[in-house]
Amino acid sequence: MSAGANLSVTDLRRAARHPVDFPVIAEHRRLGDIELHVANLSAHGFMVDNADGLQRGDRVIIRLPVVGRIEAYVIWTRDERAGFQFERIVRLDDFLAIIDELQPNPRLRRLR
Repeated sequence: MSAGANLSVTDLRRAARHPVDFPVIAEHRRLGDIELHVANLSAHGFMVDNADGLQRGDRVIIRLPVVGRIEAYVIWTRDERAGFQFERIVRLDDFLAIIDELQPNPRLRRLR
């Protein structure tokens, strides 16, 4: 059995998140172009810390390095934060390239 086999789903979720400091312009059907600040990122989605006006179920399109335009929808909101899930999963090699570009300091990257 591998060492990773003992990890819980919560551990895997937490390990997959990478802190970033990434401002984006998101396309929103109702609100038009909105400025969002991506605070962490995973292959499945991201969290913003300036989600004023966003509601669960809202959809946006953002542009990320490597993969370009990608659609995501709000799955939770709390205070000024919101969690988004991508419409499609980002391939692992593409995700690692995104993290390398958004967080070039290896000391600040989470362990992979």
